[in-house]
Amino acid sequence: MFSFLKENIGTIIVGLILLAVIFMILRKMANDRKKGKSSCGCNCGCCPNSENCHGSKS
Repeated sequence: MFSFLKENIGTIIVGLILLAVIFMILRKMANDRKKGKSSCGCNCGCCPNSENCHGSKS
């Protein structure tokens, strides 16, 4: 078991760092969505998908 860890420690560390970065990105996106922030940052008036982000206003 220890020989496997010793041989692959670099790969394991890089994998853990990537998982942490992905987790932080997903957490940020979820928090922004809860706050009602748009993911694109553009003006929604000319966006064909504005209904998907904000729902219909009728």
